[in-house]
Amino acid sequence: MKKLMLSLFIAFGFGACSLNNDDIKVDCGASEDKTFTGFPLLCSYNVNTLPVNPTAVLIGSEERMKAYFTKRENSCPNSTDTPPDFTKEIVVGLFSGLKTTTGYSIKITSIVENKCEILINYYEKAPQPDENITSAPNYPSDFIIIPRTSKIILFNKSTENLNNIVIGSFNKQCTGADCQKFYQLNDFNILKFQNVVAGGYDFSQYRYTATTKKGDYTLFLKDVPAEILALKGQTKTYGTPDAPDHGGVYFELRQGAAITKIFIDNTDTADQSAEVIAFKKAIQAKITALK
Repeated sequence: MKKLMLSLFIAFGFGACSLNNDDIKVDCGASEDKTFTGFPLLCSYNVNTLPVNPTAVLIGSEERMKAYFTKRENSCPNSTDTPPDFTKEIVVGLFSGLKTTTGYSIKITSIVENKCEILINYYEKAPQPDENITSAPNYPSDFIIIPRTSKIILFNKSTENLNNIVIGSFNKQCTGADCQKFYQLNDFNILKFQNVVAGGYDFSQYRYTATTKKGDYTLFLKDVPAEILALKGQTKTYGTPDAPDHGGVYFELRQGAAITKIFIDNTDTADQSAEVIAFKKAIQAKITALK
C-alpha cells in the first residue's frame, strides 16, 4: 500500500477520528481483496450525536454501540437485521459530516488487507445534475461489519463511477431465507443482498455481502435493449410476473439522478420483444453465475 489518506491505530475501545489526516506511507507486503458485509445500521438505530465534521467510528463492544447509537422502536419495513456479534465482529462507520442539502452520500466500496494493515476504500457522492434536492441538514453515513482485528485500519477516498445496476429473480410463492436472489453490479464491486422480501425493493434496508469485481456494470450495460434504455427514469412491467404461478426478473438501472425499474414475467408474453426476452435470459444467466 503506497499512498494512504488516513490511519487509525486502533484498539477495540476506539471511538472516532477525523478523515482529514495527512497522507502517510506504509509498506506491509502483498495485499488481497476481502469481502465484507454491509450493515443498514440506521434501519435499527439512531445516532446519539451526529458528527458535524467527517468522521470514522469503530465499534467493538455492546457498550461502545450504546454510547454511539440508540435502538429504534420501529425499523425499516423489510429489514430483518440482527445485531453484530462483537465476540467475532466490529462495526466500521463513515460519516461525511453536516451537509445542508439532500443529494449527498458516502459509500464503502472495497477492502484490501495485508499482513499488518486493512485499507478501506470509499467514495463520496454530491448532488447530480437534474437531481431533485431540498434544503435540509443531513449527515450521510455508511456502515459495514468486518471480522475483529488488531491490525491498523486505514481509509482511502477514491473516485468511482456511481452508476449501478440491480438484477434479481423474484416469486411471491418463494419462501425461506434468501430464496430470492438480488445483486447490485457496480464498476468496483458486486453486492449480494440478503433476505430480500418480495415487493420490498428498497435495497438500503438489507444487509449485503460485497465482493471486489471491476467493470461489471459497464459490461452488463451493453446487454440492455434500447427500448429499456429509452425508459430512463420510468418503471415498466412486462407480462404478469406477480401472478401466483409466474414470477419474474427485476432490473434496476441508476444513471445519475435517473432510476429505471423493470419487471419481466418469467413466461414469454406478447409485450416482450425478442430483445427483451434475450435480455431476460441474460439476467437469469448472470444471476446463476453469481450464485
